[in-house]
Amino acid sequence: MLVSLENAGVRRSDKWLVRGVSMAVEAGEIVTFIGPNGSGKTTTAKLVLGILKPDEGRVQQKPNLRVSYVPQQLAVNWTLPLTVNRFLQLTNRASTEQAAAALAATETLHLAEAQISTLSGGEFQRVLLARAIIRAPELLVLDEPVQGVDFNGEIALYKLIEDIRTRLNCGILLISHDLHIVMSTTDQVICLNGHVCCSGTPASVASSKEFKSLFGDHAASGLAFYEHKHDHEHLPGGQIRHKHTPPAAQADPVKPASG
Repeated sequence: MLVSLENAGVRRSDKWLVRGVSMAVEAGEIVTFIGPNGSGKTTTAKLVLGILKPDEGRVQQKPNLRVSYVPQQLAVNWTLPLTVNRFLQLTNRASTEQAAAALAATETLHLAEAQISTLSGGEFQRVLLARAIIRAPELLVLDEPVQGVDFNGEIALYKLIEDIRTRLNCGILLISHDLHIVMSTTDQVICLNGHVCCSGTPASVASSKEFKSLFGDHAASGLAFYEHKHDHEHLPGGQIRHKHTPPAAQADPVKPASG
C-alpha cells in the first residue's frame, strides 16, 4: 500500500469540498478519479499528495514515499529561451544520464535541445511525464494528463502511462474526464461528486446506478474495459520474475529502471 484515505474530507468557508472519501493506491496499480467539474477530484488528489490536510478522517502514506505530480495546468513563460534539458533540471537534481533516460522512456530524447516554446501539445505532455519520472517515483499523480492533445495523441499518451507503470512498478493516480479512454486503461475507478458515489473495476462502476445518474443511462455504451493481468511476480530487492519462465532461466532478472 502506497497511500490510503479513510473517511477523509476537506472543508472551506463552511462548505465541504469533499467528504467521507476512502480509497487506496497500491504499487503497480492505476486508479482513476472521474466525476463532473467541481466534484472534488483535484482536491482529493491533493489529499493523496499531502498538499492538503484533511479536516476530518485521515491520510496515510508509506514512509519516505517518492511522489511525482503533473498538475492540470503549468504556467510557463513561453517567451523565455528554455530547452527541454534545462526544463528538466529546473527542479530536479538529476544527472545528465537520468534526464536522458527519462526522455528516452517518454520517446522525447530527440527533443533534448529543443526549445519548450516550439513543442506541440503532445510533445509537451510527454516532457512533463519525463520530468515526473526522472526520480523513479513510487506514486505518480497525473491531473488531466492529455490536455491539448488530439485523439490519437491521447491514446498514445495513455499507452505510455501504462508502460511507465509496468517499467517502474509505480502506483498511478489519474484524474480524467475522458471516460472512453480511461475505462480501457485503468484498474480501479473512483467516481466522485463531493463524495465517493461508486468505486471498483471499470465494468462494475459503469454498470452502477450512481454512474448512470451522473453521466446518463447510455454513458457505458461502447466503453472498452480493462483488466490488468500480472504475468510476473515482484521479488525482494525490486527484481521481477516472469511467471512463464523457469526459475533456472532467471539468472539475470529484470530490474525496474532507476531513471
